[in-house]
Amino acid sequence: MPRKKAILICSSVLLTAAGCQMAKKAVSQPSTMQMLLPAYAASTQRFIALRHKLEVISPEETLPKAWQSAIDFCASIQCEVVSSSITTKTRESAPVGSMSLRVSPQDLQKLLAYVQTQGSIVQHMTQTDDKTGAVVDTDARIKNLTSFRDNLRTMLARQSGTIRDVVEIQKQLADTQSELDSETAQRKILANETEKVAVEISFRVERVASAAGGFAAIKNALSESGSVLAESTASLITVIVAVIPWLILIVPFCWLVSRAWRRLRRKKLAAAQQAPAAG
Repeated sequence: MPRKKAILICSSVLLTAAGCQMAKKAVSQPSTMQMLLPAYAASTQRFIALRHKLEVISPEETLPKAWQSAIDFCASIQCEVVSSSITTKTRESAPVGSMSLRVSPQDLQKLLAYVQTQGSIVQHMTQTDDKTGAVVDTDARIKNLTSFRDNLRTMLARQSGTIRDVVEIQKQLADTQSELDSETAQRKILANETEKVAVEISFRVERVASAAGGFAAIKNALSESGSVLAESTASLITVIVAVIPWLILIVPFCWLVSRAWRRLRRKKLAAAQQAPAAG
């Protein structure tokens, strides 16, 4: 009986020691899930392309100045002008301006606040486009192509194969490098779309409703009468100039026709007078 108790006591001591040792290892060494957490967090990062569209109403006389002022302000912050255009006032239409910008997120509010000082923002639209899938796929292709290219360079440096093998490796290396350059350029485009905010701004003049009704139409007609008269006179001059070369042919032809008609008429009259005399 004492012998059995001793065996049980020794077994419990050993189990306790083993449990303590396993507990220490569990504390000192991270689990597999803990080691995978950083990679999982990195894979769940979202890449969002953000776009703002603004419509600004500005007075007609200050619209070109407001358009240029917005471009100048973009140059003073972390912002780049992708495209811009302006149409001056014509007889048929009022001036309009537009621009496409890319601004860093930290300077976005500065840009929006400044644009608001150049007129009234009557419309502000926001669009988002999730580019996470495209970014992850592009990064994976770049990683694989880079590894494949490095392996080809290592194989080429050994020079252990035949000339045909070397030529084939060089061709494969050139194709891989070209594809890698293309993917790298695509990644830069995606970075520009996701790391900066696209802002599209359009400037226009507010249409003022006329309160005078029919009197305003009469006023507009009187103000445009001069231009209408000038256009009509110009059209008449154009017609006259176009007809002058034809008059050189038409006038003699008409004179010959008229002369022949008079001769024929005289002959008929003479024949008519001779007929009663003969009778």
